[in-house]
Formats: sequence, structure tokens, C-alpha cells
Amino acid sequence: MFARINWRHFDWLLLWVVLILCGFGVAMIYSATHNSPDLADYWRRQVNFVGIGLVALFFVALLDYRQLSLLAVPSFLIFIVLLVVVYFFGDTQGSGSQSWIAVGGTLVQPTEAGKFLIIIFLSWYLSWFRASMQKLPYLIMALVLLFMPLILVYIQPDFGMTITYAFLGGALILAAGVRYRHLLILGTAALAIVPLLASTLQGYMLARICIFLPIDEATGQISAPLLGFLRTTFSSLPSECVQPAANTAASYNVDQALIAVGNGGLTGMGWVQGTQNQLHFLRVRHTDFIFSVIAEELGLIGASLILLLLLFVIWRVLNIADRAQDPFGRLLATGVAALVFFQVVINVGMNLKVMPVTGLTLPFISYGGSSLVSMLFAIGLAESVAMRHRKIEFF
Repeated sequence: MFARINWRHFDWLLLWVVLILCGFGVAMIYSATHNSPDLADYWRRQVNFVGIGLVALFFVALLDYRQLSLLAVPSFLIFIVLLVVVYFFGDTQGSGSQSWIAVGGTLVQPTEAGKFLIIIFLSWYLSWFRASMQKLPYLIMALVLLFMPLILVYIQPDFGMTITYAFLGGALILAAGVRYRHLLILGTAALAIVPLLASTLQGYMLARICIFLPIDEATGQISAPLLGFLRTTFSSLPSECVQPAANTAASYNVDQALIAVGNGGLTGMGWVQGTQNQLHFLRVRHTDFIFSVIAEELGLIGASLILLLLLFVIWRVLNIADRAQDPFGRLLATGVAALVFFQVVINVGMNLKVMPVTGLTLPFISYGGSSLVSMLFAIGLAESVAMRHRKIEFF
């Protein structure tokens, strides 16, 4: 499993850029929490998480990724069983989403590891049956296998992780190569079940969507055509959809995030100088809305630099996928790039109020042990593929 290790092929530039992003994250977490007594040590915790994540990164990089194909099916089955256990015996931790279970006295969230299990399992399936993926039954089977965890996560309910899984599955299926007419057939079928899916949305999901929808300035409500559509689709609507005051209160943090972004201008107000951040107008500023802190204190230049570094990580991982020696490695690296890309787009989008709030963190930047360690684990997967690519290339 540790054979054929060649450190010359390790992508050190990718690692250094990831470490720079983690350093930015620690600095911005300090800015967002240093004047909050109950959060003041979070930046130190993040440093510890970086250390743990680096251990995970190098451990996974040393593993021969090809051996993971042997674990793809059993680990996927274990994941499904864990999701079933969560459904019957899970804990909400006050979040409203039944996503945690107790393992040895410690609460764990299987859906976080599930992102990688789905990447590994689908990469195995799509590479193992790559010669048959042009046939519709094999494509349908891939979707059926993907829908199993999707449904179990959706009913927790965890909408953010559901769309993450769906995006990862879709990206891997497209990367594996399917016929366009099959995509057309499946796309038509998906459109047909949208009304059924919409009718199953939980109240909090609808509330987040309503916060995102445009408001009629004259009435303070959602525009009449959209409101009419919602009323005909759903038997009942949360107050955020029909009451202007409730909508305004619910969208408070998103509005404050927009103000913070606007305050930053070109060069920013300076580190630990942002008013929305330091005066605590911006909530959950160290996790979901840390991009707004960056934009306010470092300005357009600083925020753009962060985004360019994140895009570099995505490009570098896709470059690893292109040089992979087999389809399994190519799909693994593609899945990692898709994961980073999706979380960046969703997190920045909700900070700019162009996408609904989903709770997805900004990779390598936002506070959180599970999110940071899992992202560094993902980079380790890509590095494992890089260390065993088909030929030596120079950048």
C-alpha cells in the first residue's frame, strides 16, 4: 500500500498554496473572534486543526490510492448503514437537522466523511464499468446508487449536504463520459419530478429560499408572481415567505454581509478594523460569512487574491487528474476539484446574496475542525494520485 513512493512527484506548490490559504484563515478567524470572550481562542484551535489536517494529508498521500478501490464497496455500504442509524437514533445538536450519532461517547457526523466516500465509490464504479457507461442501464444504476445517500441525507434534513452530494455525483458522471442523448433523457425526467421534490421541502429550506428571492419594494413582500407560484405549490408557507417583517429579520445576516462587502471597497478597512465585523453586526462571521470579513477588511484586492488562490488549487488538482495513470485516479482527483469548486461558489454566492444560505464553509478559510481536516484530507487524496502519475512533467 505504501509502495512506489516518489516524493519528486509530490505537488509541493499545491501544498504551499493550501498552507497560505490556511494561514489567511487563521488570521481572519482571529480578526472575527478576538474581541468575543467566548470565541477568543478559536484561532488557536484552528491552528491545531491545521496540524491535524496536515497529518491526515500526508498519511493519505502516502497511501496508494489504487488500494482504495478495494474499500469502495464496503465503505459505501457502511456509510448507508450509518445514515440509517442516524435516521432512527440521530441527535440534532440543536441545529434542527438530525445528523449526529454517538460513537464511543463522541458525537460524529457521518455526512462529512460521506463526501469522500461518495467520491471514492463513484470513482470506482465509473472506472470499473467505464466500457459500459455508454449504455443507459449502467448510467441509471450509478444514479440509483447516488440517490440512496441523497435521500437519507435529505430527510435528516440537510439540504446543503444533499446538493453537495448531488453536485459531486453529477460532476463525476459527466467526467466519466456519457452520451448526450442519455443526459437529455435524464434531464427531462429530472424536470418532471421537480414539482414532487419541491413539495417535500422542509420549512427552514423554504425560508432560506424566500430570503434569497427578490422583494417588491412597494409591498415589502416577495414579488407577486413568485409568491403566487409558492402558494400553489406548497400547502403552507413559513412566515419568511409571506410576512415582510419576518423576511427582513431572517435576512439580517445576509444583508449585513452585503454591507460588509461594500464597506471594504478596493483596499479594505484594514485587518481587525472592519466595522460590521468588530461591532458584531455580522453573525457567524468566523464560519459561514468569513468571506464578508475578508472583503471588508482586505477589500476587493484581498478578496480577489483569496479567490485566485482557491482557483489555483482547483486548477492544480485538475492538472493532477489530467496526468493520472488510470481512470480511477483521474476521477478521484476530479471529485476533489469538484468539491472545492462547489463549496467556494456556494459560500461566496451566499455572502453576496446571489445564492441561498446553505451552511457550506469556505474551504481552508472558515473555522471548523471537521471542515478543515476533511479538505486537507481531500488534498491528500489528490497528492496520492500525483505521486503515482504516469509520467514526470515540469511546471
